[in-house]
Amino acid sequence: MINFANAQYLLLLLLIPVFFVIQAVVLRFRRRRISKFGDEALVNQLMPSYAKAKVWVRLSMFSLGFFFFVIGLSRPQIGAKLKEHETKGAEIMIALDVSNSMLAEDYSPNRLERAKLAISRLVDKLREDRIGLIVFAGNSFVQLPITTDYVSAKMFLNSITTESVPVQGTAIGEAINTAVRSFSAQSEKSRAVIVITDGENHEDDPVEAAKQAAELGVRVFTIGVGSPEGKPIPMDGELLKDREGNIVVTRLDEQVLQDVAAAGNGVYVRAGNSEFGLNPIIDDIKKMEDEKYSSLVFEEFDEQFMYFLAIALLFFVIEMLVGDRRSKRHLFNR
Repeated sequence: MINFANAQYLLLLLLIPVFFVIQAVVLRFRRRRISKFGDEALVNQLMPSYAKAKVWVRLSMFSLGFFFFVIGLSRPQIGAKLKEHETKGAEIMIALDVSNSMLAEDYSPNRLERAKLAISRLVDKLREDRIGLIVFAGNSFVQLPITTDYVSAKMFLNSITTESVPVQGTAIGEAINTAVRSFSAQSEKSRAVIVITDGENHEDDPVEAAKQAAELGVRVFTIGVGSPEGKPIPMDGELLKDREGNIVVTRLDEQVLQDVAAAGNGVYVRAGNSEFGLNPIIDDIKKMEDEKYSSLVFEEFDEQFMYFLAIALLFFVIEMLVGDRRSKRHLFNR
């Protein structure tokens, strides 16, 4: 497999036909100028050292040199092979609540965006740990499977909105179950689920789900987002109202999140404006026994540009040595 690191330079190869067109035009104008002095054949006899054929030979040598020079600039690479790579660390599944209540502005700009910012900063600090992302509201699904591709993790994170899950609600228990099922087969010990939610209006039994996860060796941590006194929910430029026309106020339900963390052998942290709560949880997770993970990755490519540049230099030297005059030496003297 050949890969070009700077493939955009390959467009320069389109100039090669232009070289020949320009040379043909130049020779045509030359013939016109010569014809002004008299018969072309007679004028050519007066310049016996000029070799018209060598002009095309030189151009061909230059074009070949230019061809290999451009290939060299494009940095051809070979040697992409799959290689097994081993790392040590933990597997962390983050379950993020994307229900409408996460639009409340307890934090700047709101609960959801503040949580996404905290997760993004966490990803920047990870080294060999594997991370996955689950979004949930009335139901849940895996937004990003467990991975060490932190660039993709941040890309998927930026695309999350309250519309990522069409069914409204707060199914914390289902999110925990989805997270437990999403760990890799290689993971047995260092597995953790971090649930980020306001805990309000949960529709299932999250405590039982956390208890089952703990029995499987998965620790469940919870981060409470919001305030006990509550905040209204901005929706489409207005405040969300119930069927009776009353403004809906969403409040942090700390008790259920504390119960979930206790059942899941984890810790509950209430998110603050300066310290969101992920860092102390990650510090706790890092105390767990690291596990070895193996994955297939591409080896680095071997650079080949130097060979093409050397060939280009050879053709440029030949082009300079050819000249455009006839050789005075003959193979046989007469």
